[in-house]
Amino acid sequence: MCRRQKTLVYWIGFALVFGTIGLSLAASNDPYTILAVHKRATTQEIRRAYKQLAKEWHPDKSNHPDAETKFVEMKQAYELLSDTNRRLAYDQYGITNEDAVLERNRPDNSNFGRFQDAFEHFNGAHNFNFHDQDIGLYHRLSITSKYYETNIVPKSRVTPHILMFYADWCFACMKAANSFKKLIDTLEPYGVVFATVNAGHEEQLVRKVGVHSLPCVIMVLDGHNYVYKDSVFNAQHVVDFIRQKLPYKLLTPVTDSTLDTFLGGWADNRVRALILEPRAQPRLRYLIIAYYFRERVAFGFVQLNINDTSNIQAKFKAHASLDTLLLFNEFPSQPIASVTMTDIPTATLNNIISHNKFLIFPRLSSQDMLDSVCPAEWNRPRKRLCVVLVTENTSSHDGARTIMRKIALESGFSRERVRYAYIYQEKQNDFIGALSKHNQPKETLLQIVIFWRRDTKQIRYEWVQEVVLPVDKALENDTEEQYFNYTKQKMDTAIHRLLRSSEALSYETEVKALLDEHAEHAVMRMVKRVLLALEYMVDNLGQEHILPAISVIGTIAFILGIGYFMSYLLHLEEEDIQQKKSKHVDDSGGKPVGYVPELRLHELRAEKYNGLVRLLKPGCRTIVLLTDMQSRSKLIPSFHKAVWPYRKNKTLMFAHMLIEKGIGWYAELLRLSLSESREMEINPRNCIGTVIALNGHRKYFCMYHAKHPESNRGAKRMMKITRHLSSMPSDPEAGAFLGMDSSDSETSTSDIYEPKILLEENLLDGLPNWLDRLFEGSTHRYFVNYWPDFPSK
Repeated sequence: MCRRQKTLVYWIGFALVFGTIGLSLAASNDPYTILAVHKRATTQEIRRAYKQLAKEWHPDKSNHPDAETKFVEMKQAYELLSDTNRRLAYDQYGITNEDAVLERNRPDNSNFGRFQDAFEHFNGAHNFNFHDQDIGLYHRLSITSKYYETNIVPKSRVTPHILMFYADWCFACMKAANSFKKLIDTLEPYGVVFATVNAGHEEQLVRKVGVHSLPCVIMVLDGHNYVYKDSVFNAQHVVDFIRQKLPYKLLTPVTDSTLDTFLGGWADNRVRALILEPRAQPRLRYLIIAYYFRERVAFGFVQLNINDTSNIQAKFKAHASLDTLLLFNEFPSQPIASVTMTDIPTATLNNIISHNKFLIFPRLSSQDMLDSVCPAEWNRPRKRLCVVLVTENTSSHDGARTIMRKIALESGFSRERVRYAYIYQEKQNDFIGALSKHNQPKETLLQIVIFWRRDTKQIRYEWVQEVVLPVDKALENDTEEQYFNYTKQKMDTAIHRLLRSSEALSYETEVKALLDEHAEHAVMRMVKRVLLALEYMVDNLGQEHILPAISVIGTIAFILGIGYFMSYLLHLEEEDIQQKKSKHVDDSGGKPVGYVPELRLHELRAEKYNGLVRLLKPGCRTIVLLTDMQSRSKLIPSFHKAVWPYRKNKTLMFAHMLIEKGIGWYAELLRLSLSESREMEINPRNCIGTVIALNGHRKYFCMYHAKHPESNRGAKRMMKITRHLSSMPSDPEAGAFLGMDSSDSETSTSDIYEPKILLEENLLDGLPNWLDRLFEGSTHRYFVNYWPDFPSK
């Protein structure tokens, strides 16, 4: 027995020793101990502690021998605690190695009977406890693309909608289910509407709204989609996100100096509401209420307990530590409704504002306003009458509107049966014109009409006769009282009569929808769309999108720059051509002549002979002018002018040849074209001005010369016709009509068309006509068996 006790004591001591060593080792490896932070420390506190210790133990700044080891431990501890998943695994299981976390998460399937325990163990390690994840919430709130288009988008113009995009086998979506449920419980009482979308079933909607990953939260506001990109998914971050996307200044800041201006602005046809809070920023619930009623109510925000709002707090006796809502109409001296609570519920706010969202005497400024003030009720047994004053947007009608506003305020009829309003005739001319039929007063201005809307288009109406309202802006008290009593008496009599079930209104007509007087201008809509597009780009474009966009923009800018540079060069070339035109001046008159671009004229030499003659392609020809050194300067300009119209013909080439160099070739060419072989003796001076059209492929040429018989064919033919007409007895004056008579036609023809002396500058006068015949194919062709060689010297 004693021996057993000694053994037990020995093992207890052994266990205590090793337990103490293990505890000391664990304490030495504890990341919280290393960084000297509490286990409930936030990420910011851990980061702050790490930076402080890093400055102290960095090897470059500390001379301690263990500084490097200490710094490595601090770095490993910080990496562990800054990672949410690794920190959670350490807190629950003491795991510090990330690979060990994965190894521990791997279920043991060797024994099938223990599979359930391993699966539970896997869930616990990954924080995916499916018993706690209300995944069915996604399915209960799931919507389709059609529902999104027909309900979510229209209703988002008055209420923010939060959409959660998920997938059935998305573990991150399952993990976010509880957070999403808590978000619904927090924000749904404020008026935010929640829904979910199965990304696997609604792929088109996923692409449309710009979902980047799952799970993804989208806010739909005023028909636009905003992606929530914060990595932290909790209520406070979502609240900040909603605040950021709501329209700017839904609640106008109001102080003692701006109170009267704010309350007196009801001319915009909206009720005034003041939110008084003991904090610098209004609650989200008030922002959402202001967004919902922004078309009917203008909201102002008053921060309590500051010097700038002390008079407001004293005037309305607002509690310093409670929230207060005050509503005002056209008479801002006293609020028409008020409520004061620590936290005013959204339902209470909605109820109070809904019952007081119209002025006492509102303006029918849109179809929505008409439907709200004077709704169509064909299926109700009792009529609801609308008493409308027709005015214009001018200060001279303020007196009439004041009298009618006072009548509406003191009216003894229930607002469910009789409503008072006014309308601008110049802005709603079609509506007033439809009520002016059936022999009613021609002048409807400052007249009162009572109507009952049977449906959205059909109206039964009747004008109140013998009621004349003043045109003056301001009236004396006695005069205003007289108008008020008389008008109220006439109107009350007519309303009492028309409210009877047996009494019907006199006339019926069909009206069009009212124009929206508050609609934004086209320019403002365009600016708003640009701002929304910029906001969308800032929210949705990351670095992976910005770089390609910059590349595309840079490419377009480069192309535009190159185009501009090319157009600039073209402009410089045009200016250079204009300058050349101005430099070419006529020698005789000193007047500038048009600049003529150069026509490429080749010189027929031995080295160019094959290219210009022998190697010509089928259908191509070379037209050659024969000159000498003395006549070259006079004949080439005339030749250039004659062939200029054919410069764009790609089958033609133009050349000139000095007769001194090619006289042997020209003589051989003429000899080959003759039917008999004989020696040719040619005077070079007589060859000047000759033009030869060479067809290198078919081996023939055509010739022009001022003395050549073919060049005078047209003139001789005209002389022959003249002689024939003048010899006819029926018309002896026919020759005179052509400029010559029959008696001396031979002499005149010989004198005019065949002069004995021909000057060099007149040698090519007939070339244009000969070129026309050449291209018509009516010139004579001289064929050769081969092209003679051109002399090299």
